[in-house]
Amino acid sequence: MKNTERLANLALAGLTLAPLVVKVDPNLNVILTACLAVYVGCYRSVKPTPPSETMSKEHAMRFPFVGSAMLLSLFLLFKFLSKDLVNAVLTCYFFVLGIIALSATILPALKHFLPKQWNEDHIIWRFPFFRSFEIEFTRSQIIAAIPGTFFCAWYASQKHWLANNILGLAFCIQGIEMLSLGSFKTGAILLAGLFVYDIFWVFFTPVMVSVAKSFDAPIKLLFPTADSARPFSMLGLGDIVIPGIFVALALRFDVSRGKGSQYFKSAFLGYTVGLVLTIVVMNWFQAAQPALLYIVPAVIGFLAAHCIWNGDVKPLLEFDELKTAVTSEDGSDDKSSKKVE
Repeated sequence: MKNTERLANLALAGLTLAPLVVKVDPNLNVILTACLAVYVGCYRSVKPTPPSETMSKEHAMRFPFVGSAMLLSLFLLFKFLSKDLVNAVLTCYFFVLGIIALSATILPALKHFLPKQWNEDHIIWRFPFFRSFEIEFTRSQIIAAIPGTFFCAWYASQKHWLANNILGLAFCIQGIEMLSLGSFKTGAILLAGLFVYDIFWVFFTPVMVSVAKSFDAPIKLLFPTADSARPFSMLGLGDIVIPGIFVALALRFDVSRGKGSQYFKSAFLGYTVGLVLTIVVMNWFQAAQPALLYIVPAVIGFLAAHCIWNGDVKPLLEFDELKTAVTSEDGSDDKSSKKVE
C-alpha cells in the first residue's frame, strides 16, 4: 500500500468520526467523504487479476430497468405494508451483508498482525442436512468478522448515523473493489442508462425521494447538520459506487499501460467536479437533486476530453479487462516455460 493510499484511508476514517467531536460543514463532508471513498475503492481494485464480478453490455442495458423495478417495488411495499415491518426485514438482510462487507474491508489491514497460517489455511464448513452447500473461510476472516458483527449489532439496535456510515462506506469500498465494467463501452452504456434513470425518478415522480426517506438501512450516507428541521444531509451509495467503478476502470487502464494514473486523475477530477456541482445546485434551489445528472457528464466528459487531447481514443475504446488479463497470463506462462527450457 502506497503512502497516498494510507493517507486516504486515515483521512476517510478521521472524517467519518470528526462530526462526533467538531462541527463539520455537511456540504464539505459530503464531497470529501464521497471522493475519499471512491479513491480508496479504486486503488483497492488494482490487483493481479480483474475484479471478481464483471458486467456485460447486456447487463448494463438491463440495469436501469431492473433498478426501476426494484425501486418501484420498495415504494409499493412502504405504501401498502407497515413501514416498521419492511424495515425490520431489511435490517436483518443488511445485518448479514454488513458483516461480510465490513470484515472484507478491514481484512487486508488485519492480516499483517495475524499468523501467516491464519491467512492461508482454509476451513470448509458444510451445512447440516445440505452437505452440497459449503462455505470456505480462513481464521483471519473470522477475526475480521468480530468488529463487523459489533457494528451491525450497534446499527440494528440504535440506528446511529455513525454505524450507518461505517457500514455504508464498507459497501461502497467493496462495490468499487469487487465490481468491474470490463470495458469503457459497457461503462458508458451503464452510466448513460442510470443518468436517465436518476433524472426520471427524482424529477418526474416522488418515488426516489420517498423511498430514500422511508428506507431505514445503510443504503445512504448521513451527514449531521445544525438544522433541527433537517438534521441530516444524505447521499445515496449509488452516487458513489456507480461512478466509482467507472473511475476504477480508468485507473486499471492506466496500470495496464504502465503509465501511472494518467486517465484516473481526469476521471476522478470529473467525479469531484460533478459532485461539487450537485451540492451547489441543491443549495441554490433548496431541493433534492439527482446526483448522476451532474456526475455522469462530468466523469465521461473529463475523461473523453483528456483522451481526445492525447490521441488515445482507440486504445481506450478497445480496452477489455478480461482480454488484457488473459493476454498477461499467457505472457507469464511463456516466460515461465522459457525458464524451464
